Amino acid sequence: MANVLPQASGEQTMGQEVSISYQAVKSKVYKLIDALVEDAKTRGDVQDSVKRWWKLVHPADRPVARKYLMMVLEKSNASLEAISDGLLQFAEGQAEPQKLPKLHTSVADQAQVQNRI
Repeated sequence: MANVLPQASGEQTMGQEVSISYQAVKSKVYKLIDALVEDAKTRGDVQDSVKRWWKLVHPADRPVARKYLMMVLEKSNASLEAISDGLLQFAEGQAEPQKLPKLHTSVADQAQVQNRI
């Protein structure tokens, strides 16, 4: 997500704008996550979708959109980490626990995303 949202300087919005609510942002993020999980979209497709969505957000609404987006991403990362930790704890009782993929939830990663939007 770090390079996904365009910078504010000199950017044009499209004719149609989207309303911003926590629920709308959460729905957009979860639909994109689901598309990745189902292999319906690639990582690049998701990044393009977010860029198109961001251009539809009115500049006056972007601080709220940014706040909601960061809240949803933090909660999503925490959920994935909880699932990963639960599986790891379950696997510890088995002979050879499988290594699970590392999630990008560090404070530095989150700060980098927030600085880009």
